[in-house]
Amino acid sequence: MSLHAGKIRALSVVIIKKDNRVLVSPGYDSVKDAHFYRLVGGGIEFGETSVEALKRELQEELAAELINIRLLDIRENIFTYNGENGHEIGFIYEAEFKDRANYKKEKFQILDGHPDNFAIWAEINEKNAEIVFPSGSGALILKR
Repeated sequence: MSLHAGKIRALSVVIIKKDNRVLVSPGYDSVKDAHFYRLVGGGIEFGETSVEALKRELQEELAAELINIRLLDIRENIFTYNGENGHEIGFIYEAEFKDRANYKKEKFQILDGHPDNFAIWAEINEKNAEIVFPSGSGALILKR
């Protein structure tokens, strides 16, 4: 996650479910000494719709296509990450992988990031829902 000092970032993320788990990217805030999960997706570029951004980001990050894309919510997230302030407007979607073989993978290398970045299937429950970002995503997952 990169922060843009003094700017509001628009992003598009997705809830992809497999049984009782959701595809997320694990993260760690070294200042807070706290682990968290972030939904997969990324920034919306100028002139791009949130759906176009979501499709592009999943192609760039996981080499995957989505189907049955549905907007669930739009959330504003003001936060601190590794001691830096951030502000995001997040379009939160629900979708499925077009290629069903993706559901057999346990771990996904994030292709456009650091070699240590990956996405995993994680169980989101009452105990860890508050550590899923963008803020409020965990509550949306529990309702699905």
